[in-house]
Amino acid sequence: MKKVWNFVMGRLLAGMIILIPIYLAILLLLKASQSLGALLKPLAKFIPDILPFETDLSLLLALVACFLVGLAVRTRWGQSLWEKIEAAIFQRVPGYELFRGLMQRLSGSARDQAWRPALAEIEDALVPAFIIEELNDGHLAVFVPSIPTPLAGAVYILVPERVHPLDVPFTKMLSTVSRWGSGSKDLYAAMEKAKPTESSAVKTS
Repeated sequence: MKKVWNFVMGRLLAGMIILIPIYLAILLLLKASQSLGALLKPLAKFIPDILPFETDLSLLLALVACFLVGLAVRTRWGQSLWEKIEAAIFQRVPGYELFRGLMQRLSGSARDQAWRPALAEIEDALVPAFIIEELNDGHLAVFVPSIPTPLAGAVYILVPERVHPLDVPFTKMLSTVSRWGSGSKDLYAAMEKAKPTESSAVKTS
């Protein structure tokens, strides 16, 4: 039974990592074009309630869709096909790669540096932050969340020396921000522990 459960949950998670960033990227484009209403209505029932579902049936349909997509991409041909589709279409959609990185961090399967937890030096203080990307000249784009809303905040472009990557779970950073900083001692301890190697950690992530 445990093997069946792990099989189902693994495929379901794989499907969510693919479908949710696609939806969020499309949503972002629709908002930008000020044409949300009629276009989003057919999609609304397929979204979770960070991301609310309207009915139990729509929740079931969304989970089935995620499972089927996850099942497909766990095969060799499915993974190859998805990589081609992603490169040809979705990586050209603004916001898609950012949302994909966010979903990968949430699932613990991140393959790049996007949304990596960090402490950033802003003026004379250390603040909880997420590394979003590295610029061509080595500077880092860093997202500093507002308290207690992790997905609202400001973006800073900082030199790497002012950004301290943390070897902590993404969810730990979210929890600290949403609880008005409670748990910051663990973030600071992680920074102190990583100090001798943090410069190379940024480059190799």
